[in-house]
Amino acid sequence: MERTDSDVDGFLAGIEGPRADDLRALDRIIAEELPGLERVLWEGPMWGGTEQRIIGYGGITQPRPRGASIEWFLVGLAMQQQHLSVYVNAAEDGEYLVKRRAPELGKVKVGSAAMTFASLEALDLDAFRAMLRRARELAPDAS
Repeated sequence: MERTDSDVDGFLAGIEGPRADDLRALDRIIAEELPGLERVLWEGPMWGGTEQRIIGYGGITQPRPRGASIEWFLVGLAMQQQHLSVYVNAAEDGEYLVKRRAPELGKVKVGSAAMTFASLEALDLDAFRAMLRRARELAPDAS
């Protein structure tokens, strides 16, 4: 997956479907909670091989367990066929924030650093906003 120079607003304007408005609303919320951080469209195959388009907020260098560190995003937002995905690449006490805060976030499915949900209504927005602010605190060097 690579960062692109594609226009994020243009990408969002072209999104259609049942979750398009939720995607745009989440973009506004994330941008509000992470002011001053870059907002970049990442495109290409994810680790599982599926083609993705992810809006990344905040550039970070993320260490990998095997191999060199990679350039990545602090928070990512994507629309999948059946759900929305949010990636939060910040950890506290050795555990990703998404995993630590899963019980507070609403009706979401949680992986290590990612959460998925069918619609914005499933997400506890206060808890989500608090998690975003904490991610920013934990990544003071994010650009």
